[in-house]
Amino acid sequence: MSFTNLYYKRTAGTAKACYVCSRPTTIVLATINTTDFVYTCPGHLSDQGFASLVRDSLSPSTTLTPEEIKKVKEEWEEKQKKKAEKEKQKEKEEKDKTDDDTTKPVAPSRLGPAPSTPTHERYVLHRDFFAMRQSEHRKRRQVSQAKELAPRLPGAPQDDIKY
Repeated sequence: MSFTNLYYKRTAGTAKACYVCSRPTTIVLATINTTDFVYTCPGHLSDQGFASLVRDSLSPSTTLTPEEIKKVKEEWEEKQKKKAEKEKQKEKEEKDKTDDDTTKPVAPSRLGPAPSTPTHERYVLHRDFFAMRQSEHRKRRQVSQAKELAPRLPGAPQDDIKY
């Protein structure tokens, strides 16, 4: 079973030795289905000889268009207006509380946009490191196949040979 040379940067709960320098690290590069994973130091991630960061061509550009800026400004102004209205409402509620504790207005539930899912940084290992990872997986697979096959093979003869 082969895997692609595309690894996602993730953070592990416990620190383990870096694949290259054996320093403890919590940064893990893992394939999408976690067939393969490698603990690496932050220094090795910036090393072009170990791994390269994959730039996503589909990601939005970093420069903002005037329409986007206008939209953000309008949203901000709207939020400020709602905030001012809320403050007025709070003052009114405090005044009403002192007058009468029985009436309680229900705050409208605000449904915002769904939070965007965090995207992990994507890396491609250098071809030599990737070849090493593939050979390690190949060796593990061969060892497990040999262990499965060994019980089915016939045993060696145990009788004494007489001449």
